[in-house]
Amino acid sequence: MLSFIPTVCPYCGCGCGMLLVVKDGKVAGCEPWQRHPVNEGKLCIKGWNAHQFIDHPDRLTKPLIRKGDEFTETSWDEALTLIAGKLTALKEQSGPDAISFLSSARCTNEENYLLQKFVRVVIGTNNVDHCARL
Repeated sequence: MLSFIPTVCPYCGCGCGMLLVVKDGKVAGCEPWQRHPVNEGKLCIKGWNAHQFIDHPDRLTKPLIRKGDEFTETSWDEALTLIAGKLTALKEQSGPDAISFLSSARCTNEENYLLQKFVRVVIGTNNVDHCARL
């Protein structure tokens, strides 16, 4: 059975509409959303291939922590506790401007807004940037 799931392309902040082509419960491809007001039925090459990372065998699906020379699977709670502890220690030792953040074009505009708000309010620095250069 073939179905089409409307969504927004994950590759940049433009917000192009696309349809995920789902065949037998698995995403099999992407097609442009013909009536979407942003891209009016067009997709760039990234949009046409946006489905390929979903089931890729190299995709990380669980947090990893380095222990020695190895990466070990861990729980989200343990990973987030470790990150929060390291950020807190660095901020206390070297000040907030010793920390910087880089966001991704694969994040939504809302996620990028939340990151910059976190960086400015919680961390206390303006050291935040974004990798998309449209």
